[in-house]
Amino acid sequence: MRHHIVLSKPFDLEQFSEGARQGINPRHVLADLSQKLDATIHKTGNHPITFLDRVFAKFFGTLPEQWAMARSIVPQLSNEDIIFSNGTDVGFPLAMLCKIAGKRPKLVTHVMVPENRRVRLLLKLFALDTHIDVFHVYNQSQGDFLQSFLNLSSDRISVLTFHTDTDFFSPGAPSPSKSRPIIASAGLEQRDYVTLAEATHDLDVDVKICAASCAAKAAGSGGFPKVIPANMEARYYDFAELRQLYRDADIVVVPVVDHTYSAGTTVVLEAMACCKPVILTSTPGRNTALRDEGVVRGVPVGDAASLRAAIMSLLNNPQEAAALAQRGHEKVLRENATEKHLQSLISLLTAMETESSGDRAVTAEA
Repeated sequence: MRHHIVLSKPFDLEQFSEGARQGINPRHVLADLSQKLDATIHKTGNHPITFLDRVFAKFFGTLPEQWAMARSIVPQLSNEDIIFSNGTDVGFPLAMLCKIAGKRPKLVTHVMVPENRRVRLLLKLFALDTHIDVFHVYNQSQGDFLQSFLNLSSDRISVLTFHTDTDFFSPGAPSPSKSRPIIASAGLEQRDYVTLAEATHDLDVDVKICAASCAAKAAGSGGFPKVIPANMEARYYDFAELRQLYRDADIVVVPVVDHTYSAGTTVVLEAMACCKPVILTSTPGRNTALRDEGVVRGVPVGDAASLRAAIMSLLNNPQEAAALAQRGHEKVLRENATEKHLQSLISLLTAMETESSGDRAVTAEA
């Protein structure tokens, strides 16, 4: 029996671990997981790509190099091996190629958006669930959808514990050069910086965003407005700079468009770990749950007036902002530290060591 971790992208986990030891970046849970389980890391890169890799990739909406990697892994596998893949772009190729090869290792794959039309089509068309033991999802509503859609038993759903490295992202002093209030944000996925710009363009604040440069975006794309306000800046921040941005911020705003999963949660947790008040767009699932818990201030999707009012309320009421920040900070330390997520993954994967190949799938079919 061997453990395998299959990465969607050629990510250097060893370098990340070394950076964490030096305090340059936060821990990466998959790097820690690989060490705890003595797992083999697989990533794309040096695998020759065939014509069939390209054909499969086009049909599945993935990359040829991901199929080439999966094709190189399958001959190494036994039915006792346990695989964790961090996305369907590698999990689905592994399931498909194992099915073709008549192999049945134990496979856990993360599914970002199970409601996606292509994901649903591939799962049904190729019956991939017969070769995936556990579906790892962002929230319980996604798990409920997969259970109903594929007629799965509950033990084949694992809900992701969102996490952050609370040793790296932690409270600290603001920069001495700070001259006026800072509204910070970060990320590109499902973001709505148009609404943030509309809410803040004439306020006496600096809006600083950790993302690719606004100027590098096509007009109106990537969630940015066509005209960038004078008080808004977006650029690349390394991890140490991002931590300092959070520490400098008076408020961290995570504006997102309407979507069904939990984009922005990582930024929310990093900001709360630094004990900063967070304003978050209320979308279905975890974002709304955080609002209801009272650990973030929620605003409606695309509502610049409500976002502006929330920002002004927290800026004008520092005690209220501090209390919100403290509630969020306590929640992260209690529930969302990296170690908690690491232990949940270890428990899931080590429990599978004693199971026979396909046990969970057979149980569901029975």
